[in-house]
Amino acid sequence: MVAPNQLRPADTPLLWALRDHLDMVGTKFGCGIGQCGACTVHIDGNASRSCQMKVSQLDGKEITTIEGLSEDGSHPVQQAWKEVDVPQCGYCQAGQIMTASAFLDKNPNPSGQEIKNAMHGNICRCSAYSRIQKAVAIAAENKLT
Repeated sequence: MVAPNQLRPADTPLLWALRDHLDMVGTKFGCGIGQCGACTVHIDGNASRSCQMKVSQLDGKEITTIEGLSEDGSHPVQQAWKEVDVPQCGYCQAGQIMTASAFLDKNPNPSGQEIKNAMHGNICRCSAYSRIQKAVAIAAENKLT
């Protein structure tokens, strides 16, 4: 978790404040226009594109990056990613995991179509979509047990 007041100057996009100023490089630059999802972080528990958020917009907000999801990789989504062996190149995975974990916090028992819809906005250039959807379903099952 990052305190917004650690991030400056105020017009810096959150993505670059995280990567360049705080050396938190798990959040990736993909497109820079909020379309691919590689830069997804949680802002107050909601999946948000960090390339589109200015630091000045974040006062009083709780920011969680992939580094803060769990210190030891024990989050159910991270465990499911390993179980399914989702990554190919791995570049989009932090954003995919952050989107999935925020989605499952709001919908802990989703249908397959709900998972597909929730993950639709994250692009995977390796097209590992079926494995991503399977991992989200497994994470949902594991969170319920």
